[in-house]
Amino acid sequence: MEELVAILVPIACGCVLPIMIVWLVIRKMMNETNQRTQIVMAAIEKNPDMDIEELMKKISPKPKLLKEKLLTKLLWGTLTLLLGVGFIGSEIYLGVFTNSSSPMGVVGIVLLPVGIAFLISYYVGRKMLSKEIEAEEQQMIAQAESK
Repeated sequence: MEELVAILVPIACGCVLPIMIVWLVIRKMMNETNQRTQIVMAAIEKNPDMDIEELMKKISPKPKLLKEKLLTKLLWGTLTLLLGVGFIGSEIYLGVFTNSSSPMGVVGIVLLPVGIAFLISYYVGRKMLSKEIEAEEQQMIAQAESK
């Protein structure tokens, strides 16, 4: 029985879990699109002379600003880097003090470079996109003042 579990757990984590995540994300996006479509259809039925483009702009999700995208990279980079260091540290602790081993070290070794890559991406992106970020901020200020 333990052999079966030892085979099924990696298969479930490596194959089934990613497929389920992709399916759930796609299903969520489809539901959001269907809800927006129902809203537009109801608005057209009630008022056929309505400006559809303006309604679509109001109900569609706002695109993220460059600054928000960069801050998300900083968040994920910091999180994965700290998790990687924590997993590696706990594996070292377990190996030195209890003479046991676990797969946490491997997970930490994978998370550490992922976190470093996110942080590098954040710093390079911040440097390269600084002018675009300033222009976006000026545009947001101008829009706020015009309202």
